[in-house]
Amino acid sequence: MTYTVDPSYQSKVRKPEDFDQFWDGVKAQTAAVPLRPDLRPDPMRTSEDVDVFQAFYTSLDSVRVASWYCLPKGARAQLPAIIVAPGYQSDPGIPKEWARRGYAALALAPRGKLRSRSQFDPGYPGLLTYGIVDRSVYSYRGFYADAWRGVDFLLGRYEVDSDRIGVTGSSQGGGLTICTAAMRAEIRAAAAGAPYLTGYVDSIELTHTYPYEEINDYLRQRPESRAQVVETLAYFDCINFADKITCPIIVNIGLQDNVCPPETGYALFDKIASADKKLYAYHDQGHSAGSAEHGPVIVDFFDKHLRGV
Repeated sequence: MTYTVDPSYQSKVRKPEDFDQFWDGVKAQTAAVPLRPDLRPDPMRTSEDVDVFQAFYTSLDSVRVASWYCLPKGARAQLPAIIVAPGYQSDPGIPKEWARRGYAALALAPRGKLRSRSQFDPGYPGLLTYGIVDRSVYSYRGFYADAWRGVDFLLGRYEVDSDRIGVTGSSQGGGLTICTAAMRAEIRAAAAGAPYLTGYVDSIELTHTYPYEEINDYLRQRPESRAQVVETLAYFDCINFADKITCPIIVNIGLQDNVCPPETGYALFDKIASADKKLYAYHDQGHSAGSAEHGPVIVDFFDKHLRGV
């Protein structure tokens, strides 16, 4: 089946009037929590050219978050840094390739991921609908904060140049890339692929694949909660974060993507405020969003903006 993009589609997403007030409050609550960073060498995963560490820090509601941290072997200089955000179901890989290219690389595992489950574990499926009728307890309130807190971890590292931090990811990682670039001014460049968490209320009508179908499943069981669900999701929709992005950014989407509908990618890109933005639309690609072809584009993008190459 070929996915047909409707060029006239208009997003149903609306930004709440108190959107900024809500997230400023979350940021303030998160900042009040001591970071308590911990870095542990991992000899088994370390190789001849890359030092690998297990990294930990504390986030919103005092939840302890795990991550992988990689450095070029024996790194001492002020390095550019990359935050790698994870997909919905997959756990983050060890970002050795970024370290081999000369970056300090932090692969995030926000709450609910395998190594960050001890205090919060809604499961998969489950994360997308946990607390979905209340913005103050919705799962992504903490999940977003955990991603943003990764910036604080890097800012505390002596080997990281605080003026050269970027963020990237695809699918859920693409959504986390968008909201992190929006809410953390320290991000200097961002590359978002097939951004999930974008156009929630659009996506549950445009596609019936998971994870978005989790929301439809929830609404079939609790039809009376639809208004509350829509109200909550508006605070977490990446389309509503996009006008805060001012750093250089590239976005790639697949025009045959039935997981994250391309209509939502176009709506997101249109709202991004950065004067330096570019959209790559891959015509025959699904949820991979042209990753094989686009991978070198991402590398060149960060080399330009963070390494001056």
